[in-house]
Amino acid sequence: MSKPVIYGLLLLIMMIWGFNVIAIKVLVEYFAPVTITAFRILTAGIVVMLFLGVKREFRRVSRQQLVYVTVGALTGILGHHYFLASGLTITSASNTGLILGLVPLMTSIFAIFFLRDRLTILKFLGILLGLTGVSFIVLNGTDGIGSISKGDFYIFCSVITQAISFIYIKKATKTMDPLLITGWMQVIGALFLFTVSFQMEPKGISSLSEGNLWVWGVFFASAILATGIGHMFYNKAIHQLGAGETAIFINLTPFFSLTGSYLFLDETIALPQLLGFIFIVAGVVLGTGALENKQKTFWRANKSVFKKSS
Repeated sequence: MSKPVIYGLLLLIMMIWGFNVIAIKVLVEYFAPVTITAFRILTAGIVVMLFLGVKREFRRVSRQQLVYVTVGALTGILGHHYFLASGLTITSASNTGLILGLVPLMTSIFAIFFLRDRLTILKFLGILLGLTGVSFIVLNGTDGIGSISKGDFYIFCSVITQAISFIYIKKATKTMDPLLITGWMQVIGALFLFTVSFQMEPKGISSLSEGNLWVWGVFFASAILATGIGHMFYNKAIHQLGAGETAIFINLTPFFSLTGSYLFLDETIALPQLLGFIFIVAGVVLGTGALENKQKTFWRANKSVFKKSS
């Protein structure tokens, strides 16, 4: 697959992921949030497992791999999606999309502490910019500037739990295919979510009868396109382009979330949100090392040219 094709498909995936925030917002307003999230993740996991089965790449996991996958499922599926669904019931889709844009930056922060990644000046500046951006959003609660929105705080917790899961996914990828990790995590994580939903939402299953055909269409689009196929292709793009180059496209998801919430949910885009968007995107570009990686790649590609000119 050529680079222009991969770039085009990545752009499409980022648009789907951005609009997926709007889809989840719709779903949690119609159904019990944790229950419908468990069904959505399980559906995505089944899609991934079927894909692996067709390609004959399905594998059992070892005990050590199961530990990494289980911790990843507890944080990246149970923790992330529980806070995401709960937060979306009391905050806007636009705020959610912006805060979720911090995931690459938070992953970079945890990698510095747990994977001993190097903290450079640009990364430190990026961390400050990103956290400043999210403060514009989280501290602009319903009671005015300075009040913390509970829903936004939940979304921020979902970012932290997903970033933690990426650390364990990174460890698991040393011996497992990323696609296999994704499938196992989604299936195991969905079982965790079902367990929580039975305790928190005793009538959660009965709430599924409240949806109409249009809402179930949104459900399957979110589960299959965004959560299932979207993650499969993103993992493939990481394999072909590298994590740094692929991660740059993540910056587009907050833009599509803002656009989608304005177009489909009639949400108002306020000045603090726009400022937060600018700071978060700048923070992610610097904090994840994407800019440094681009500079290194450019220097290596043109090293001989610079030597001749000097």
